[in-house]
Amino acid sequence: MPGKDKGSTVPVTSAPYGAGRYKGRLRPAVLAGILVLVPALAGCTADGGSSPAATVASVPASGGTMPDAPATSAPLETTQSSNKAPVYWIGRSGGNIFLYREFRDVPEQENPVTRALRAMMSEKPLDPDFFTPWQNPDKLATSISGKDVITVDVSSDAFNSNLDADMAARAIQQLIYTATAAAASSGLIDAGQQIRVRILVDGHTDYVAFGKIQLGSLMTRAAGLVAPVWIIDPQENTEVPAGSVKITGRSTSPGSKLHWQILQSTDGGSKAPFLTGETTAATDPAQAGAFTVALNLPVGDYELRVAQAGQDGQPDRNEDTRSFKVR
Repeated sequence: MPGKDKGSTVPVTSAPYGAGRYKGRLRPAVLAGILVLVPALAGCTADGGSSPAATVASVPASGGTMPDAPATSAPLETTQSSNKAPVYWIGRSGGNIFLYREFRDVPEQENPVTRALRAMMSEKPLDPDFFTPWQNPDKLATSISGKDVITVDVSSDAFNSNLDADMAARAIQQLIYTATAAAASSGLIDAGQQIRVRILVDGHTDYVAFGKIQLGSLMTRAAGLVAPVWIIDPQENTEVPAGSVKITGRSTSPGSKLHWQILQSTDGGSKAPFLTGETTAATDPAQAGAFTVALNLPVGDYELRVAQAGQDGQPDRNEDTRSFKVR
């Protein structure tokens, strides 16, 4: 697993699980059932201006605000030696829709940005909580000009999904996050400045994506769309060696308290409480929001849950879950 988002260990407390379980992220049964959950969006910016058909630069989750997440995008990925591709997916947490990232093994025939986008459009997420509305395109190419502009040229069949304007905006941001992540992690662009993305369709700039979003102008990562909490490692259904298991993740609220819990699968197929604890997201600017938990776990199948701790008696929120095996 690449180490670019893994910060230094922060204080951790743990104890045998005894408290009530906080609510988990609901798994999307079908895409159509998700689309109606996202309210109207704000306008977009592209090259400093706006486009009547586009709504991709600032996407509130409810009522024009996002109460459970600060209006920031995830820090741009840094260069890493692994050839795994960073791919963003769409997932639901409570009543909100966020972007979550996985690292995927991809063929090396194409450049890093094209490989990551092809995985986003043609593969399924490892985590069943995530999904993608993109279709596998007949043609896909990418290029980088200067140190801060990525051009993506994709065939129109990639947009063969029936989305409302809100989900269409999130799909475009999914592409922007994935393209910029892949370029940054592979060292192809200067991660110290804002990276912009231009999306062409069959070489043209006038395409309206999913019938809702005007393309062609330069676009950037939208604030407030990345998940408030996400588990980086272990990835879904991976196997880790028995003994010390290192859990890493990121919160968009540096310094915030996080609650975590481990459930172990029983012989009957159910999940029994095993450990629970809390940790704090790092405040160091170099690793802002990163968290690390080190646990000694015996052989078994587990589910990890991490959520932002509720304040003033409120329930925990924005939970992310991950299933993994210790062997």
